[in-house]
Amino acid sequence: MLLLLTLCMFCTVPVSSLENGLARTPPMGWLAWERFRCNTDCVEDPEFCISERLFKRMADLLVTEGYKDAGYEYIMMDDCWLTHKRGEDGRLVADPERFPGGIKALADYVHKLGLKFGIYEDFGTETCGGYPGSLGHLEVDAQTFAEWGVDFVKMDGCNSDPKDMDVGFPAFGAALAATGRSMIYQCEWPLYQGGAGMLPNYTAIREHCNLWRNFYDVQDNWNNIQGIIDYYGDDKDGFLEHAGPGGWNDPDMLVIGNFGLSYDQSKAQMALWVIFASPLIMSNDLRTIRPEFKEILQHPAVLKVAQDPLGRPGRRVARKEHIDFFTRPIHPIYKGKYSHAVVIFNRWADGGVPLKVSFTPSFLGIADGRAYVVSDIYSGQVLGTYKPGERIKVDVNPMGVRLLRFNIVGLRSNMTEGEEDLGCDVLNPGKTGWRGD
Repeated sequence: MLLLLTLCMFCTVPVSSLENGLARTPPMGWLAWERFRCNTDCVEDPEFCISERLFKRMADLLVTEGYKDAGYEYIMMDDCWLTHKRGEDGRLVADPERFPGGIKALADYVHKLGLKFGIYEDFGTETCGGYPGSLGHLEVDAQTFAEWGVDFVKMDGCNSDPKDMDVGFPAFGAALAATGRSMIYQCEWPLYQGGAGMLPNYTAIREHCNLWRNFYDVQDNWNNIQGIIDYYGDDKDGFLEHAGPGGWNDPDMLVIGNFGLSYDQSKAQMALWVIFASPLIMSNDLRTIRPEFKEILQHPAVLKVAQDPLGRPGRRVARKEHIDFFTRPIHPIYKGKYSHAVVIFNRWADGGVPLKVSFTPSFLGIADGRAYVVSDIYSGQVLGTYKPGERIKVDVNPMGVRLLRFNIVGLRSNMTEGEEDLGCDVLNPGKTGWRGD
């Protein structure tokens, strides 16, 4: 009965299609969770606890260290910012010791820097960390966020029934829209339904949310990152096709610059998140990040692909031994034919040496009877102009990538049908002299 009454509360908010004009390209910003978690001990650990001090400092660094100019515009809180009880008026209350100025003052600080402010809540009775959830309070929480000047809402799904989400998440989206304030709406809706063995309705999710998580939380280790890459590469639920301007699949945060990823692994995470047309939401300590990781995150040519206005996500198109191939259609477009971003991903953790890979545009399935000027996006090196059947040769580091741009040019291939080279070869130079088993 209580559940039915709660769901009836949803019915007071008219559910309609989410057309809020936001997130026309994947959002970019910074989020506290993966790096700082639920650290609330500001007495013993004041530099790392979830507090207005932390968020103000990260907001400052987004501006002074060039992240804002590169496109990272959101500064976002995650769980554990609340007190453990709502106020007497039924509204959410920030912890007064860790956020003495209140959330509106923090949002105002962020806005004065030319940034936008994001906040976290949960669809259930409590957040994942045990703080007040929004179930039964959808309208008042949406209105509170609007009054505080929030620009982005991440809605989690702990302590709730996944069966209720098909009604509840759209209801909260409608409540946000009813406030009249433009707020990006991120849903964890498919994450919890998939975890419960349900098949998420991505058509409905796309209709009501700007972003949606659909797989496990990112962690600061390579096995976790590779698992996410494989989930997106497999695309078993067909979720990739639902992404585009205004709504994006979210494989979770970038953990570049923390403790668990090497330089090559960091380049791989960045490149593949870009190929998937994913939001680029960092979770790291901007006070101590090393220059080589900062360079990855701010790389202008990489971010140009990330923010390509075509907004079509890439896919895994081929596998060969230890190498996965991904392509994403991008600008420029020539006579209706696309250019492409391409990732060649070396999965081999035990190889010890880079693998030598040769392939053709035809092998990737992107040959449109045109030629491509191929360049390495990270290094800027132009590899040459290639027709559909001509071999491109690259070395790919273990657990690393080559991120290439295939710019279509107005040259039609003279190659006749049946003559195109559809092959791909992977050579391990570490075994050229090996005669053992």
